[in-house]
Amino acid sequence: MRKLIILGFALFLTPALFAQQTPTEAIKQTINTMFDAMRKGDSTLLRSVLAKDVELQSISADKMGKVSVSTSSGNDLVTAVGTPHTAAYDERIVFGGIKIDGMLASVWAPAKFYLGDTFDHCGVDFFQLANTGDGWKIIHLAYSVRKDNCKN
Repeated sequence: MRKLIILGFALFLTPALFAQQTPTEAIKQTINTMFDAMRKGDSTLLRSVLAKDVELQSISADKMGKVSVSTSSGNDLVTAVGTPHTAAYDERIVFGGIKIDGMLASVWAPAKFYLGDTFDHCGVDFFQLANTGDGWKIIHLAYSVRKDNCKN
């Protein structure tokens, strides 16, 4: 009888052990949730993966090659995503390098941005995340924006 109870308990715990995500999977899920929120225009979902004081920095160059760095807050992004717009903000990434040190992670991800089905620009997203007591949260996002040298 005791062996039956132990076997039953082991079978009960087995799915839970396999269901746990690795840190890499959890980080990818956080970032994918951000992009799902952007596509849906869901500011509440977006806010769920952003740290309270998240900062975004956009790096681009004009036609003369002058580089510009623009900084905005997570609230600016949440407002933009949550404001009704005609075409979905559809950012498509490929996960590149993911580095993790305990509670800190960085992710390099080449990206293509579409307004609805129309290609707009490409670049790279560079995320920094922290593993808070509430899961992985995006604490900083820097991204480049360019219209040339994009492989569609």
